[in-house]
Amino acid sequence: MGGFFGVTSRRNCILDVFFGTDYHSHLGTRRGGMAAYDRELGLQREIHNIQNSPFRTKFEHVATEMSGSAAIGCISDTDPQPLLIRSNLGTYAICTIGIINNADQLIRQYLAFSGGHFDAMTGGGVNANELIAAMIDQKSSFAEGIRFAQSVIEGTASIMILKDDGHLIVARDRVGRLPIIIGRDEDGWCACFESFALMKLGYETVRELGAGEIVELAPEGETVLQKPGSEMKICAFLWSYYGYPTSSYEGKNVEVMRCRNGEIMAENDRKNGLAQDIDYVGGVPDSGTPHAIGYANKSSIPFARPFIKYTPTWPRSFMPATQRERNLVAKMKQIPVKELIEGKKLLFVDDSIVRGTQLRETVEFLYENGAKEVHMRSACPPIFYGCKYLNFSRSTSDMELLTRSIIRELEGEEGDNHFEEYSDGNTERGQNLRRAICEKLHLSSLEYQSLDCIVEAIGLDPCKICTYCWNGKE
Repeated sequence: MGGFFGVTSRRNCILDVFFGTDYHSHLGTRRGGMAAYDRELGLQREIHNIQNSPFRTKFEHVATEMSGSAAIGCISDTDPQPLLIRSNLGTYAICTIGIINNADQLIRQYLAFSGGHFDAMTGGGVNANELIAAMIDQKSSFAEGIRFAQSVIEGTASIMILKDDGHLIVARDRVGRLPIIIGRDEDGWCACFESFALMKLGYETVRELGAGEIVELAPEGETVLQKPGSEMKICAFLWSYYGYPTSSYEGKNVEVMRCRNGEIMAENDRKNGLAQDIDYVGGVPDSGTPHAIGYANKSSIPFARPFIKYTPTWPRSFMPATQRERNLVAKMKQIPVKELIEGKKLLFVDDSIVRGTQLRETVEFLYENGAKEVHMRSACPPIFYGCKYLNFSRSTSDMELLTRSIIRELEGEEGDNHFEEYSDGNTERGQNLRRAICEKLHLSSLEYQSLDCIVEAIGLDPCKICTYCWNGKE
């Protein structure tokens, strides 16, 4: 994934952008970057690798190294950014969030007519920000260029540009899969991914950009360059997994949604007579915890933390480059509370079950520490498709998904025709899937939240939510 934060102001805003970008650190672990505009110095830029050290430590001296009344910052799980671009539209800095699935095709098409070139990375790849800039620069204005770039990109592209006059141009992706929030204070305007970031820095939330909307921000105000489109498909995983608890998207708070989602799961278990003899309810930290709190509150089963994550040195288990390292780090981080595990029947709520590798380690860890039963609840429906619109998942093939591999074991390729049945725990196929996963992961029981119920918990019109990873619908 990734996130960005930008400010245009009448005062020096470097510290605002430093802290605002740092507040997006949960969205990426590979690279961080900042660019600034100063009337005398012009555009400046700095990028650092943050795989083994957080953004804040790499940019803690930025206030003395950069100066400017306008700046942008980004956290990225992909290419280095922001980039500085000089083109027919002027000199500008650009950072983006999303994924380009047809990058090779766009590169070939561009090179075929332009006679130009790209700065190639190891392996011949091209920085996605440079590619998007090349698409934008084919037109005579930023607004026209952004519209063109978003129309030819297969995937998602939210864009933030810092111009050489200190103005920001901010564009939400074409169907609004990712959020962009606009704020202001007495000196200027800001834009960001996470709503709480601008609030903490003293900005007042003005509004969220609509799907496909493009605005230009200056210290004096905003100018709409492109009105919102009629279609919206905001990613449901914002609420169930990778959004920060204090943020709101389309007016729906993440923490509130997760608690409500857990309550709905508990009510469904009660109606179906499932897992009623439980000692403690817990979350698979961290994003599973509020779902578990909602479950515990509704079921009146005590909430507890039978194991605690040790996070001072490895705050996120997917920081290492390989799955083997991530699994090892995840295991090393889990510190048991024996008194809350030994001889106990435990129910855990996880935000999602993707590959199941770390979950298997967690379940084994609990049994090794004396758990009597381990029940699992997934706060979202079974995942049948890897996301092709965002890059928050490391899956390179749908067959890496636990559900897909189990279904292939159960009935081969024929199972691919029955995902809707497998998603429903009331059908024979749905029960077979859950039973097989329980056997594989040594679970006492397993249930998934239904698609209808997670949409209910979010509280938006179903047609406005992207649920592709669960039902394959565009």
